[in-house]
Amino acid sequence: MTSATCPALLLSAPASGQGKTTVTAGLARCHRNQGRTVQVFKTGPDFLDPMILERASGRPVYQLDLWMVGERDCQALLYQAAQDADLILIEGVMGLFDGTPSSADLATRFGVPVLALINAHAMAQTFGAVAHGLAHYRPGLPFAGVLANRVAGPGHAKLLAESLSPEIHNYGWLPRDNEITLPDRHLGLVQAAEIADLEKRLEAVAARIAQTGLAELPPPVAFPAVTVEPLPPLLKGVRIGIARDLAFAFLYPANLDTLRALGAELTFFSPLTDTELPDVDAVYLPGGYPELHLDALAGNAAMREILHQHHAAGKPIYAECGGLLYTLESLADKAGYRASMLGLLPGRAALQSKLAGLGMQSVALPEGELRGHTFHHSKLETPLTPLAHGRRQREGQPGEAVYRIGRLTASYLHLYFASNPAAAAQLFI
Repeated sequence: MTSATCPALLLSAPASGQGKTTVTAGLARCHRNQGRTVQVFKTGPDFLDPMILERASGRPVYQLDLWMVGERDCQALLYQAAQDADLILIEGVMGLFDGTPSSADLATRFGVPVLALINAHAMAQTFGAVAHGLAHYRPGLPFAGVLANRVAGPGHAKLLAESLSPEIHNYGWLPRDNEITLPDRHLGLVQAAEIADLEKRLEAVAARIAQTGLAELPPPVAFPAVTVEPLPPLLKGVRIGIARDLAFAFLYPANLDTLRALGAELTFFSPLTDTELPDVDAVYLPGGYPELHLDALAGNAAMREILHQHHAAGKPIYAECGGLLYTLESLADKAGYRASMLGLLPGRAALQSKLAGLGMQSVALPEGELRGHTFHHSKLETPLTPLAHGRRQREGQPGEAVYRIGRLTASYLHLYFASNPAAAAQLFI
């Protein structure tokens, strides 16, 4: 079997909140500014970080997860990237060894060197102990070295460097600087389009990274070829209207690719501003932040009417997370302000401070079993009896409910269509 080689690096950390997204985005922009083609991936289920990483690299960002995506599809994505990119970057999720599977599992499986980003704020020689632990906790982990983040200055950086074991490569440091830090986020997350000065921040962190050892390409990694069979044209001629705006933007590029590979024609519309629905056979309402746009959604009576007509005609609607909230009778934000939504699904929901759903799940639908994940802060009240429940990946316990009325299917679950393309196709026909 042939393989394709490409320099590659997986950026991880001891925990969340260390600056992985900022540094990965800045590193992508640094090499892009040098004229290189950079393909960025994100470990695990995430919509927001990939938006920023796409802005930095200029290319769509795909998920790599050994469970949700699957080992074979991960291999296919990496092999494809290695054929046309000059550099592959993978942003890890949480801490390096967190999760089952973890970022370390991914790096080990595909031989991608790991750069450990360590937030050195309020830390001195313990920096060396943390670096040593990350490098040696798992034998066989391809460990590239460390980068210190949020460093007070050259003196602090020197202290950190001196604490490292001789065998651990030091890529340098980045300063504690608000100009290269992404702003605080709604529910801990922010969309790239909502950061007015994102380009300025990306260029600022790229300039800083250009002064570190990361400005040079990492060693090449060989990614074995994998044969990908073409999908059957189950959606040939099916026109799918997909909601996409500031309220509905949580879309995996792989989901869109899967629908197109199945033969679907995709068109996009905005429930916030459009008064007409494109001429479509099915509607896809993805996740997002409808709670931030309550008045605009409630005030768009024309869109509400046409979606009711679509549903009454027996045409498919697939809604997930934020899309689910939009189909309800009403939705309230964290402050308690409530507005009317579509009213296709009986029930109401309200945002709350505590996380209400998190983690990988699979769900057995009449169409087949699909994998995905959940992440939400809202609580739903509905008299409907669920069609099915998800199953949590680790514990195997019941997860999110899936509801169905006619051809409307709705859930908090974000499904990964490529985990079962044939089942996904049936949601739209």
